[in-house]
Amino acid sequence: MTVSRSDDGLVPIVVDTREQEPYGFDAGRVRVIRHALPAGDYSLAGMESIVAVERKSLPDFVSTVIHSRTRFYRELSRLGAYRAAAVVVEGNLMDVLSGHYRGGAHPNSLLGSIAAITVDFGVPVFFCSNRQAAARFVEAYLRRIHMRGSA
Repeated sequence: MTVSRSDDGLVPIVVDTREQEPYGFDAGRVRVIRHALPAGDYSLAGMESIVAVERKSLPDFVSTVIHSRTRFYRELSRLGAYRAAAVVVEGNLMDVLSGHYRGGAHPNSLLGSIAAITVDFGVPVFFCSNRQAAARFVEAYLRRIHMRGSA
């Protein structure tokens, strides 16, 4: 599949319409397009069915892997079939290991879930300390895939 090349030279990042507080990207490098995605929260125009990034805040990640595991694992099964997919968590792995989060889940349970997502589904989980770092990482990740021309 070919990446959508824009006349303006900007990377065409697609933001899912269900994403309530989308990241702000560098307007000099990125053109944001909003429409529903089959999986994930961010993708590239023309590659929506093979490239995706699922964004999670740390509290949302904890809640999702503990209380919404079945639904989330269905999403991960879809993402695992993509050529390039990732889960980006707005938080530190050290916060998970030390139990600095709400939700009451044991850190070992969360660590096991992180390992399962990465190994069983083939979808890497990136901990990006905070929202700003996560936004920069997602932009860099998608720009790199765009530069390569395919996933």
